[in-house]
Amino acid sequence: MATITTLPAPSHAGEVLLAAEDVKKYYGDDRSPVLEMVTVELRDGEFVALLGPSGSGKSTLLRILAGLMPPSEGRVLVHGERLDGPNAQVAIVFQSFALFPWLTVLDNVELGLLATDLSPAERRARAEQAIDMIGLAGYEEAFPKELSGGMKQRVGFARALVVHPEILFMDEPFSALDVLTGENLRQELLDLWAEHSIPTRAVLIVTHNIEEAVALADRILVFGANPGHIRVELKGLPQADRRAKNSAHAQLVETIYQIMTNPELDAAELVQQRSMTARGTEPKTGGSRARRYQTLPDVSIDDLTGFVQYLATVGGRGNVHELSRDLQMRADDLMALVEATDLLGLVDLQNRHVLLTPVGQRFADADLDAEKALFRQIALEQISLLRYVVRELETSPTHTLEAERVLDDLEHSFSSEEARRQFETVIDWGRYAELLSYDDSSGELRLDEEHRVPELPT
Repeated sequence: MATITTLPAPSHAGEVLLAAEDVKKYYGDDRSPVLEMVTVELRDGEFVALLGPSGSGKSTLLRILAGLMPPSEGRVLVHGERLDGPNAQVAIVFQSFALFPWLTVLDNVELGLLATDLSPAERRARAEQAIDMIGLAGYEEAFPKELSGGMKQRVGFARALVVHPEILFMDEPFSALDVLTGENLRQELLDLWAEHSIPTRAVLIVTHNIEEAVALADRILVFGANPGHIRVELKGLPQADRRAKNSAHAQLVETIYQIMTNPELDAAELVQQRSMTARGTEPKTGGSRARRYQTLPDVSIDDLTGFVQYLATVGGRGNVHELSRDLQMRADDLMALVEATDLLGLVDLQNRHVLLTPVGQRFADADLDAEKALFRQIALEQISLLRYVVRELETSPTHTLEAERVLDDLEHSFSSEEARRQFETVIDWGRYAELLSYDDSSGELRLDEEHRVPELPT
């Protein structure tokens, strides 16, 4: 049986509302296992993420907890009592919107209340309240064909919440939406949860998206496959750190990425490495030190500088949706640009608006030489990988460095493919800053002697 590592539960966790004890699930005469010895609790006040690769059995566990299918072995408990049949305390939001096309928004939402003892007037009032809470006021009489994907999923949320479930289950609820719509709906949901506006005591989301789990959850259960099992349980970030792209956020994302992409490794050891790094110590691995860097967005210097210049021409600010439209960029490409410029301190992202910072304005106003000098300064201050490369070049007697050495170091923290991409990005940025040159044929980096930095930032 797989070893499960558990970190302390959030301090606000209260009564156990729902639990699975040693749950197994298998199919067919050969008893092919889908789930193996899964034990989990969902407590009052918790937002829990069940994170894992596709096909690992996450959705199967969700359906067992909802009472939509029985476990083959083990049991599910609701307030300590064994569950037999559908769980009346749970409502589910699915990936597919599953709306009835011949019903209006109001009728689709009200559908969840037909089996209750509420009068028609009470059903109507509660449905209208749920529609307003989820941001659909004004669309009560619209039909699903008139709605965007994001609006359809809002109807799904309203239909689930209108019954005032004790527990809300969400099965990949944002995966069918475009990036910006999903991010917006995800943030609105988190705000409603933080403000205690949702009439539910706990939330469980199934997802394969690491960033989504880190942004939402108080606890993260990382699932392994073949058969499905919980590899590790992690405490989520404080609310204030879930939106910020700070070191704690990056560290948790990276740790989960390492766990999910290395199913053969001991998850407990990776969690221990995260804990040691957070305390400012380095884990020993064969006598060498594992280095850790920010993940650099895949953004070229041309795009990065052009984006800052464009923001300056439109008054130093822009709405993310409008920028995507005006620049004719895919949402994920735009968000990579925003992340890169935010990382460098050139912009701030606030409530879906990108704002040029004073440093960003100086950058936009500068001539080419001044622009490069400013970029050189802020890149060395903000980008740990670039700082490492330049420091290694400075300390080398020949002021040169083999690319393979940098790549080998990066592969302590990234996959081989991602390490190569990180290397190419830092070379692009370092060349523009006139900090280094790179000969692809020889695989050699060389320090730019003309623009040497007397004292590197620590």
